[in-house]
This record gives sequence, structure tokens and C-alpha cells, in this order.
Amino acid sequence: MKITLKLFATLSDKLPADASANAAEVEVPDDATATQIIDQFQVPGDMVHLVLVNGVYLPPESRGTQALNPNDALAIWPPVAGG
Repeated sequence: MKITLKLFATLSDKLPADASANAAEVEVPDDATATQIIDQFQVPGDMVHLVLVNGVYLPPESRGTQALNPNDALAIWPPVAGG
């Protein structure tokens, strides 16, 4: 199935070469979870902080169990520090 994968900040280098504006349409297995997609695109787990599916926060305990649907948007941000 196809979803939109959005990776922000230092994670954007994990997107396919044809990505535009931190997003790419990608092919993932049917019923893939956020965790499976994170693994598929080799995003380091310790760099995954904020995860949204269609703009809705996905808590850590649901990332490995809640399946995504075709055309969903999965957005991932790393931990952010600043002052």
C-alpha cells in the first residue's frame, strides 16, 4: 500500500531521493505499523520522538500495534533541543 512518509529535521536524509518538502509517497506492506515503517526506512529508534498519523499523535505504546491504512500520512520528528 502507499502512504506519505514525512521525516523532519535530521531524519529527512532517510527519505527516498525523490522526496520533496520532507515528504515522499512510499510503498509499505499492507497493515504496516509505524514501527515497521521506521525499521523499513532505517530511522534510528532513539531518534524517533514525535509520531503523528494523519495529524493525530500516536503514543509509543501504539506504534507497534496500530496498523496504518492506504493513503495515511506518517510524520516523524526527532527529539528537539534548544533554548
